[in-house]
Amino acid sequence: MKILVLGGYGVFGGRLIELLSDLDALEIYVCGRSFDKADAYCSSYKGQSQVKPYRLDRIEIASALDDIKPDLVVDASGPFQNYGKNPHTVIEACIDAGIDYMDFADGADFVFEVARFNDKARDKNVFVLSGVSSFPVLTTAVLKVIAADMELTGVKAGIAPSPYAGIGLNVMRAVVGYAGSPVKLLRDGKHTQAPGLAETMRYTISPPGRMPLRNILFSLVDVPDLQVLPKENATLRDIWMGAGPVPEFLHRSLILLAKTRNWLNLPNLAPLSPLFYKVLNLMKFGEHRGGMFVEATGERDGKQVTKSWHLLAESDDGPYIPSMAVEAIVRKMLNGQRPKSGARPATDVLTLEDYNTLFEKRTIYTGFRDDSDSSKCLYRNVLGSAFEELPPAVQKLHDGTSERTWSGHAEVRRGNGLLANLIARLFSFPKQANRVPVSVEFAPDQKGERWTRTFADTKFRSYQFPGKGKNEHLLVERFGLIDVALALVLNEDRLTLIPRRWSVFGIPLPKFLLPKGNSFEKEQDGKFHFDVEMVAPIVGLIVGYRGDLMAD
Repeated sequence: MKILVLGGYGVFGGRLIELLSDLDALEIYVCGRSFDKADAYCSSYKGQSQVKPYRLDRIEIASALDDIKPDLVVDASGPFQNYGKNPHTVIEACIDAGIDYMDFADGADFVFEVARFNDKARDKNVFVLSGVSSFPVLTTAVLKVIAADMELTGVKAGIAPSPYAGIGLNVMRAVVGYAGSPVKLLRDGKHTQAPGLAETMRYTISPPGRMPLRNILFSLVDVPDLQVLPKENATLRDIWMGAGPVPEFLHRSLILLAKTRNWLNLPNLAPLSPLFYKVLNLMKFGEHRGGMFVEATGERDGKQVTKSWHLLAESDDGPYIPSMAVEAIVRKMLNGQRPKSGARPATDVLTLEDYNTLFEKRTIYTGFRDDSDSSKCLYRNVLGSAFEELPPAVQKLHDGTSERTWSGHAEVRRGNGLLANLIARLFSFPKQANRVPVSVEFAPDQKGERWTRTFADTKFRSYQFPGKGKNEHLLVERFGLIDVALALVLNEDRLTLIPRRWSVFGIPLPKFLLPKGNSFEKEQDGKFHFDVEMVAPIVGLIVGYRGDLMAD
């Protein structure tokens, strides 16, 4: 297959070519306005596909098609919102030449209007697929799964790139260009508008059993889903799509500019995009992780329910996700599965299973959360479907909804420093011992569960409850006046408890002083085994205890 990639050495085009690099059946033309950049990309390329540099401005596309005669054209350039009075020039040229076409378009109007070429594309027996990226292909694939057992009435979704992902200048031009401009969306069953980036919401992306992303601020973005999804889901009354770039202070400055432009009716902010591009790509700090969520509300058996899908991508794998839709389609074509002819948004070509096949090759994790599965069991609520993957003894200890007691023996370690001993005495932590009897009394109530731990003759108590707001999908444990928010992470045969935030009277405390340690639960010799460690910066070890428990 011969593929012409417009913007081939750019962010999305370059990653697409890299994703296809194991296929020796491909001949890829890396195209762009700069032959030197195209040539440099090809010179550094490592893979089995053949790559060739080619200088091409999109206005010259017709002659390039005649020269190269590709089987497929992929437009990975953009910004698609700024293609002028004749934005679909490349599409028209491809149809006239009888060549299949796909693009990464994120402009809602651009993608929605592609359907007007449907009859012409069918007559030429070519397919034209627009918006072949996370929005709307992945979101639609997720919603098809959710809609299988509920009637959709509302959808919210958002993407949160890693701060190390790198954003292309054209993407930044598109985003800054519509900041403060009217964005078309569906609200309360009516087609209306809202200012781009000015509307915000917070959300925690948390696949069950995985370390969640920190609670992220999302702002309204102009993506194809806003116009495509209502047409494909007749029962939808509300739809909202957002992006959550970090660092948050830079995101907030862009939100402020969007609100100011909307209030004062200022001109387009696109001239500021190079500045934001440089600053955002310089501000690379924090966790190298990204994610995405799709949350749907609707009716099931006459009841209002909410179901959400969460995606977490570690390290450098997240930035490849927008290019995976085109990758999947190309691989299907090589296996004889060609999309049907016609021009349309690319919402009918991939399933969630198609994506999962690609995700399995990388450190990308996904999962659903369903509020109808909620119960009085605290750990089931926080862990969601991952609760069923816990070792049997760990499941049994946490699966109670009534008062119960588990007993056994433990070994206790204590820090030697003055501060460590003061803190340990303040919270009544147990004294150092090689082996002491231990029991834990669990007393659930409507909001959480009180734990009373007794080591020989020493007792200390804590209260556990599901987090809300910035602590969503975390387990919060309260020691006196201090709340510690813990991530419950299922790691092979153990449940690991990882501190993420802490506060006093709801006021956040400095993260760099947050006590941590290697704390986990597992099954050992048929018993519940615990290993808890509290280590604080400057202070060092405060207390550590490990042992086994069985139900009384």
